[in-house]
Amino acid sequence: MELRTLHYFTVVAQELNITKAAEVLNMSQPPLSTQIHQLEQELGVPLFIRGKRRLRLTEEGSLLLRRATQILDLTDMTRQELASQSKGMGGTIYLAMVEGRAPYLCAQWIAGFRAQYPLVRYSLWNGSGDEVLERLHKGLADLAIIAAPYDTEHLEGFSVGCEPWVAIIPQDHPLAHQEGTQISLAQLVGQPLIVPTRKSRVEAIRQWFTAIGAEPDILCEMSNYVDAVALAEQGVGISIFPQTTLTPSQLVCSKTITQPARHVEYVLVWNRGQRLSRLGQEWVQFVQSHKPPLPLSPDSKLL
Repeated sequence: MELRTLHYFTVVAQELNITKAAEVLNMSQPPLSTQIHQLEQELGVPLFIRGKRRLRLTEEGSLLLRRATQILDLTDMTRQELASQSKGMGGTIYLAMVEGRAPYLCAQWIAGFRAQYPLVRYSLWNGSGDEVLERLHKGLADLAIIAAPYDTEHLEGFSVGCEPWVAIIPQDHPLAHQEGTQISLAQLVGQPLIVPTRKSRVEAIRQWFTAIGAEPDILCEMSNYVDAVALAEQGVGISIFPQTTLTPSQLVCSKTITQPARHVEYVLVWNRGQRLSRLGQEWVQFVQSHKPPLPLSPDSKLL
């Protein structure tokens, strides 16, 4: 398979129409159809189901689309990295991160790093913890910001900051009108809860309640922080997420979880055994020298 053929295939898979794909590629339709047919013959599987007006990807076609996209992305990354070698400290940092405080930390680092290395560019990707780690393991990101704990057998890294866990409560809920900005874990017993989907995170939250002799009523697991807030806004339940998850809303209020206080720790990680590029090494050193302290109260517990 040639890279050019994979590019043709991805465009056809996106357009699901040979004529439109040919227009995007600025080529005529017959040669494009021939390229796709030859690719199917080479692989020995059908990639599309041909309809009268539109194409549909087969299961094999969907798999190839995922892999072809990864291959083409890695090719672009490699070209950019090689091109930057002769231009001093330039190139692109590919960074994947979870939601919450991570994007704010990254923004601060970029602002400072740019002053030293103005030629550097950034490719930032945001998703759930599992999605971020998958991207890192596949080589689509050089570095990642995730929430601890992490797999120290396969990853290297260090702590870069933390923030409190909060309860995001529907405004018409009785707990929302309780005086003060804090809420004890015991007050959340028996309440329908919306929590992050990451398996280790769900288990840790269960352990919070076990420690006080209770069982959490986990109604929903949600990977997207914005959607978790939306569920709380609609009165579905109380969302337990990091503090920076919450955007201003008149439909919910946020109270810091206490007794004991709980904090999520963020870490910058990369694949163990991977030799970072010179640019990646400079970024890691910069972050290490500019990471904020971990402000914890006496009864705080890191998750």
